[in-house]
Amino acid sequence: MSGGTLTSLVIGVAVLALLVVRQLSVRRLNESYRLTLIIAIIGVVEFVSFLNAHHGHRTEVIEAVLGSLAIAAVTGAMRAPTVKIWRDDSGQLLRQGTWLTAVLWVVSVAAHLGYDALVGGKTLGDVGDATILLYLAVTLVIQRVIMLARADRHRPPVGDSDRGFAR
Repeated sequence: MSGGTLTSLVIGVAVLALLVVRQLSVRRLNESYRLTLIIAIIGVVEFVSFLNAHHGHRTEVIEAVLGSLAIAAVTGAMRAPTVKIWRDDSGQLLRQGTWLTAVLWVVSVAAHLGYDALVGGKTLGDVGDATILLYLAVTLVIQRVIMLARADRHRPPVGDSDRGFAR
Protein backbone atom coordinates (compact mmCIF):
# COMPACT_ATOMS: atom_id res chain seq x y z
CA MET A 1 0.00 0.00 0.00
CA SER A 2 1.49 3.32 -1.05
CA GLY A 3 1.49 6.45 1.09
CA GLY A 4 -1.14 8.09 -1.11
CA THR A 5 -3.58 5.21 -0.91
CA LEU A 6 -2.98 4.84 2.83
CA THR A 7 -3.86 8.51 3.22
CA SER A 8 -6.98 8.00 1.07
CA LEU A 9 -8.01 5.02 3.20
CA VAL A 10 -7.47 6.91 6.47
CA ILE A 11 -9.49 9.87 5.17
CA GLY A 12 -12.19 7.47 3.96
CA VAL A 13 -12.45 5.76 7.36
CA ALA A 14 -12.62 9.15 9.09
CA VAL A 15 -15.39 10.28 6.73
CA LEU A 16 -17.22 6.97 7.30
CA ALA A 17 -17.06 7.52 11.07
CA LEU A 18 -18.43 11.06 10.61
CA LEU A 19 -21.24 9.79 8.37
CA VAL A 20 -22.26 7.03 10.80
CA VAL A 21 -22.33 9.45 13.75
CA ARG A 22 -24.41 11.91 11.71
CA GLN A 23 -26.72 9.11 10.53
CA LEU A 24 -27.45 7.92 14.07
CA SER A 25 -28.26 11.35 15.46
CA VAL A 26 -31.62 13.04 15.05
CA ARG A 27 -31.20 15.57 12.27
CA ARG A 28 -33.41 17.66 10.04
CA LEU A 29 -34.06 16.03 6.67
CA ASN A 30 -33.40 18.47 3.88
CA GLU A 31 -32.16 18.47 0.31
CA SER A 32 -28.71 19.86 1.08
CA TYR A 33 -26.04 17.90 -0.74
CA ARG A 34 -23.18 20.18 0.40
CA LEU A 35 -21.25 17.56 2.41
CA THR A 36 -21.81 14.95 -0.27
CA LEU A 37 -20.57 17.33 -2.94
CA ILE A 38 -17.40 18.06 -0.97
CA ILE A 39 -16.78 14.33 -0.48
CA ALA A 40 -17.42 13.70 -4.19
CA ILE A 41 -15.03 16.44 -5.34
CA ILE A 42 -12.23 15.14 -3.13
CA GLY A 43 -13.05 11.60 -4.29
CA VAL A 44 -12.82 12.56 -7.95
CA VAL A 45 -9.47 14.28 -7.35
CA GLU A 46 -8.13 11.17 -5.60
CA PHE A 47 -9.45 8.90 -8.36
CA VAL A 48 -7.93 11.01 -11.14
CA SER A 49 -4.61 11.01 -9.30
CA PHE A 50 -4.78 7.21 -8.98
CA LEU A 51 -5.80 6.85 -12.62
CA ASN A 52 -2.88 8.98 -13.78
CA ALA A 53 -0.49 6.79 -11.80
CA HIS A 54 -1.97 3.62 -13.38
CA HIS A 55 -2.29 4.75 -16.99
CA GLY A 56 -1.37 1.27 -18.28
CA HIS A 57 -4.57 -0.22 -16.87
CA ARG A 58 -7.05 2.63 -17.26
CA THR A 59 -9.82 0.56 -18.82
CA GLU A 60 -9.61 -2.10 -16.12
CA VAL A 61 -9.50 0.53 -13.37
CA ILE A 62 -12.56 2.34 -14.77
CA GLU A 63 -14.47 -0.94 -15.10
CA ALA A 64 -13.60 -1.87 -11.51
CA VAL A 65 -14.71 1.54 -10.25
CA LEU A 66 -18.01 1.37 -12.15
CA GLY A 67 -18.70 -2.02 -10.55
CA SER A 68 -17.90 -0.58 -7.15
CA LEU A 69 -20.19 2.39 -7.71
CA ALA A 70 -22.99 -0.02 -8.63
CA ILE A 71 -22.44 -1.66 -5.24
CA ALA A 72 -22.57 1.82 -3.68
CA ALA A 73 -25.96 2.45 -5.28
CA VAL A 74 -27.37 -0.89 -4.11
CA THR A 75 -26.13 -0.49 -0.53
CA GLY A 76 -27.45 3.08 -0.37
CA ALA A 77 -30.84 1.81 -1.50
CA MET A 78 -30.71 -0.96 1.11
CA ARG A 79 -29.89 1.48 3.91
CA ALA A 80 -32.51 4.12 3.11
CA PRO A 81 -35.51 2.17 4.50
CA THR A 82 -33.69 1.65 7.82
CA VAL A 83 -33.75 5.39 8.55
CA LYS A 84 -36.74 6.64 10.56
CA ILE A 85 -38.47 9.72 9.12
CA TRP A 86 -41.10 11.72 11.00
CA ARG A 87 -42.50 15.20 11.47
CA ASP A 88 -42.18 16.76 14.93
CA ASP A 89 -44.75 18.96 16.70
CA SER A 90 -43.43 22.10 15.01
CA GLY A 91 -43.81 20.55 11.55
CA GLN A 92 -40.07 19.97 11.07
CA LEU A 93 -39.20 16.84 9.10
CA LEU A 94 -36.63 14.75 10.99
CA ARG A 95 -34.66 11.60 10.37
CA GLN A 96 -32.54 9.21 12.43
CA GLY A 97 -30.71 6.06 11.47
CA THR A 98 -31.06 2.87 13.47
CA TRP A 99 -28.51 0.31 14.59
CA LEU A 100 -29.25 -1.50 11.31
CA THR A 101 -28.34 1.68 9.40
CA ALA A 102 -24.92 1.69 11.11
CA VAL A 103 -24.37 -2.00 10.43
CA LEU A 104 -25.28 -1.53 6.77
CA TRP A 105 -22.79 1.37 6.51
CA VAL A 106 -20.02 -0.93 7.71
CA VAL A 107 -21.21 -3.72 5.38
CA SER A 108 -21.27 -1.23 2.52
CA VAL A 109 -17.64 -0.20 3.00
CA ALA A 110 -16.59 -3.81 3.54
CA ALA A 111 -18.31 -4.71 0.25
CA HIS A 112 -16.41 -1.91 -1.50
CA LEU A 113 -13.04 -3.01 -0.16
CA GLY A 114 -13.85 -6.71 -0.69
CA TYR A 115 -14.87 -6.04 -4.27
CA ASP A 116 -11.61 -4.13 -4.76
CA ALA A 117 -9.57 -7.07 -3.44
CA LEU A 118 -11.50 -9.52 -5.60
CA VAL A 119 -11.51 -7.54 -8.85
CA GLY A 120 -8.47 -5.28 -8.51
CA GLY A 121 -6.02 -7.54 -6.78
CA LYS A 122 -2.36 -6.97 -7.50
CA THR A 123 -2.98 -5.86 -11.09
CA LEU A 124 -4.88 -2.67 -10.31
CA GLY A 125 -3.34 -1.84 -6.96
CA ASP A 126 -5.34 -0.19 -4.22
CA VAL A 127 -8.09 1.25 -6.39
CA GLY A 128 -10.64 0.70 -3.60
CA ASP A 129 -8.61 2.81 -1.19
CA ALA A 130 -8.22 5.55 -3.80
CA THR A 131 -11.95 5.61 -4.58
CA ILE A 132 -13.42 5.24 -1.08
CA LEU A 133 -14.64 8.85 -0.96
CA LEU A 134 -16.23 8.60 -4.39
CA TYR A 135 -17.94 5.41 -3.23
CA LEU A 136 -19.20 7.10 -0.04
CA ALA A 137 -20.55 10.05 -2.04
CA VAL A 138 -22.53 7.81 -4.41
CA THR A 139 -23.97 5.60 -1.67
CA LEU A 140 -24.92 8.69 0.35
CA VAL A 141 -26.66 10.36 -2.61
CA ILE A 142 -28.71 7.24 -3.38
CA GLN A 143 -29.73 6.91 0.26
CA ARG A 144 -30.70 10.60 0.43
CA VAL A 145 -32.74 10.49 -2.80
CA ILE A 146 -34.75 7.52 -1.53
CA MET A 147 -35.25 9.12 1.88
CA LEU A 148 -36.52 12.32 0.26
CA ALA A 149 -38.95 10.30 -1.84
CA ARG A 150 -40.21 8.65 1.35
CA ALA A 151 -40.44 12.07 3.00
CA ASP A 152 -42.95 13.20 0.38
CA ARG A 153 -45.48 11.04 2.22
CA HIS A 154 -44.90 13.18 5.33
CA ARG A 155 -45.64 16.51 3.64
CA PRO A 156 -48.11 18.77 5.42
CA PRO A 157 -51.49 19.43 3.81
CA VAL A 158 -51.72 22.10 1.11
CA GLY A 159 -51.54 25.53 2.74
CA ASP A 160 -48.99 24.37 5.32
CA SER A 161 -46.22 23.94 2.74
CA ASP A 162 -43.92 26.51 4.36
CA ARG A 163 -43.63 24.53 7.59
CA GLY A 164 -40.67 22.27 8.12
CA PHE A 165 -39.52 20.76 4.86
CA ALA A 166 -37.97 23.04 2.29
CA ARG A 167 -37.86 21.95 -1.33
